[in-house]
Amino acid sequence: MRRILHIDMDAFYASVEQRDNPSLRGKPVAVGGQPNRRGVVAAASYEARTFGVHSAMSMAKAVTLCPSLVIVPPDFSRYKAASTMIFNIYREVTPLVEPLSLDEAYLDVTDNSWNEPLATRVARRLKERIREETRLTASAGVAPNKFLAKIASSWKKPDGLTVIAPDRVEPFLQKLPVDALWGVGPVTAKKLRSRGVNRLVDVRTIDERVLRDAVGSMAEWLRQLANGIDDRPVVAHHEPKSSGSENTYPEDLTDLEAIRREVDEMARHAVEWLERKQLLARTVTLKVRYSDFTTITRSHTAVASRDPAELSARALQLLSKTRAGERPIRLLGVSVHNLCTPIDASTESGDWLPFTD
Repeated sequence: MRRILHIDMDAFYASVEQRDNPSLRGKPVAVGGQPNRRGVVAAASYEARTFGVHSAMSMAKAVTLCPSLVIVPPDFSRYKAASTMIFNIYREVTPLVEPLSLDEAYLDVTDNSWNEPLATRVARRLKERIREETRLTASAGVAPNKFLAKIASSWKKPDGLTVIAPDRVEPFLQKLPVDALWGVGPVTAKKLRSRGVNRLVDVRTIDERVLRDAVGSMAEWLRQLANGIDDRPVVAHHEPKSSGSENTYPEDLTDLEAIRREVDEMARHAVEWLERKQLLARTVTLKVRYSDFTTITRSHTAVASRDPAELSARALQLLSKTRAGERPIRLLGVSVHNLCTPIDASTESGDWLPFTD
């Protein structure tokens, strides 16, 4: 039986700000951009959350919900420094640490350097170490697999510790709504509920054809999760699958040449990342969000490259297949995908594939 932890720092960015600036403690704090420049909430303190403020919300809406909200611009250098300290603590206990973000990770502590037979003890000691060394709090979930551990970590936030012992898995699953399943967001949950699937355990008994009609190829995966089965290992190192950047502009972009300059700069920024990682990219993807929030993506796949002129040209060719210059643009993004090493690419054909939406 595996012993898996999911540890999630509490309101991480906002907590770092409150730790480093005592005047912010006890106040509703949001880390992000300014509301008059279309800023978005990157993190909200628990004081702000009581007003309904949450991450990914527009800052303008956040201020409407909480007029006393204190807005702090992000300082990622400090967040990364705190994250490094936290992950160093994790790796003292086990090499099997799978980062999900700066503030979230899985740990497999079935075997651990502390020789603790109980994962609950490991989680409690880790939480104490994090508090002592960073003055921040974390919430932890302990379970036999990743799916259950992740749910457990959010059960008693902040500063929580929830344990799902093997003999308590079934009673725990019986309590959960269908949208607790991995990959079931609001749209999929609505589809499932329209078919009578309201609880997680209802997925076990729904007709296979009905389930596939609602979730497609995810059907078998969701059935396994609904039975508490998740055999995915904790993986210490992930190969990168993509990289890119996007920007929401304070004012809509209407000038085509200005738009082209932005796309060129983003493409070249992606190339810089490829060069640092010594990787090549086969696919370039362009994301455009118009002023009415309509969002489109365009992708092009060809021979793997990290040539800045080539990847920029491909991104700009994708731009020509949008209505840039005709419709105001709120957001632009360029990313690279289908990554490979130069050795992998050396055996590829030189034929370019057609553009796809």
